[in-house]
Amino acid sequence: MGIFDLFGSATEREQTQLRKLARKVTEKYGPPENRQKVIDQLAELGTPGALQVLCLRFTLLADPGITDQEEKESVHAHLVAAGRDAIAPITAFLREQESGIAWGLRALAEVATPAEVLDTVVAELARLSTVYMRDPEKKLTLLAWVKEHHEGAGATGLEAALRAMLEDFSDDVRIGAVRALAGLPLAEATRTALVELLIRDAGNARVRGEVLAALHRLGADVKGFRPSVEPLLVEPWYLDKDGVVKRHG
Repeated sequence: MGIFDLFGSATEREQTQLRKLARKVTEKYGPPENRQKVIDQLAELGTPGALQVLCLRFTLLADPGITDQEEKESVHAHLVAAGRDAIAPITAFLREQESGIAWGLRALAEVATPAEVLDTVVAELARLSTVYMRDPEKKLTLLAWVKEHHEGAGATGLEAALRAMLEDFSDDVRIGAVRALAGLPLAEATRTALVELLIRDAGNARVRGEVLAALHRLGADVKGFRPSVEPLLVEPWYLDKDGVVKRHG
């Protein structure tokens, strides 16, 4: 389902208008005031479709940088002013687009409850866990958001979605998932998944270091895997007699 098919009550005339406005609001070149005029026009329309098109401005990086920032702040302010009416359009934007996600999350956090935002992030992480992306920016943004805003808090499906990301093609995504999991209460399935990643990425020093740091932070042991894990340990890491990951110093 595309951006213009999302709202069944919209007339063909409105859809045509929104397509034209979408092109204009994402036009990188030309006078900045033209984009600002469209931003204000979309906000004034205020329909779900218009608010979702408004979010598309987040995907554009325009010059100069100060103008780009001002326009995105303007979009953000309009979305916040729309209140809970903006939740569905922003959520759809986050699902359909690969760039501008940080801005979308920032806006969503101001019109939805923390639980609603987390549910949206978890759903998208779960979907993307099976999707190959050449540019992992979107996955990394979602993982960073989880780590920054919800350490120590869980949501249905969050741990499973993060564990699935441990198998991602990108080193950075795997590391992001490790860091996010390190901020959640330890579960046996997570302990096992982290140790398996450690063994699987034995030759990858970056990933290995992050996993060991996470296991240490979680107070986790490597029971059942000690013969495979012990040869991988370098200073400052070691295992105590119970197989718990420790750090010298």
